[in-house]
Amino acid sequence: MSSVVKIFLLLLLAPGIVFDHNPNDVASREFKFKNLPSPSKTDAATRAKLTLIDGELEEGSAELAALTDGRVPRDEDEPGANVFFKAGSSGGRFRMDFGSVIDIAQVNTYSWHPSSRGPQLYKLYAADGSEPKLNLDPKRGVDPASCGWKFIALVSTLPEGGAMGGQYAASVNDLGKRRYLLFDVYVTELYDNWGNTFYSEIDVISK
Repeated sequence: MSSVVKIFLLLLLAPGIVFDHNPNDVASREFKFKNLPSPSKTDAATRAKLTLIDGELEEGSAELAALTDGRVPRDEDEPGANVFFKAGSSGGRFRMDFGSVIDIAQVNTYSWHPSSRGPQLYKLYAADGSEPKLNLDPKRGVDPASCGWKFIALVSTLPEGGAMGGQYAASVNDLGKRRYLLFDVYVTELYDNWGNTFYSEIDVISK
């Protein structure tokens, strides 16, 4: 099988990914987007348990639970209402556990910041818990796909040019029946120490 055919098949099998962006002059506390829904207060993630696997949250960051509480920032630069990793670090990893297998239709992630902490950049993995030798806590340097996790998508809302600020939404569709999600989060830029995204909310919509 040629490499071109393999890439084509991978694209066919990959889940759909949709992005949306509200620039600074449009962004508001309502988090309304043209192509994606606003954050939900009743999605499956509200009942999930979140665990930090690797990396360190910034001192002014909210706890991981803020990602699934249905509350969003009221201002474009509100550290205590967002989750973000330590300044100068390369990001980190955290796990979401639903307690049992659910059929996931969408994973929607939201962020808001007036500058380089706005865009999102992360890898998403999933597992149902039955995988042989599943390592629930793979540290950085360990490929999750080598220890039971299924790679789902690389999510990047980084703009090709211009201002990076504003509200961002990303939606990954049709993940199938899963119990666990693993978010491997990266910095958006390396020009300074302020490239760790302000993540405001994560919604998981079940079928």
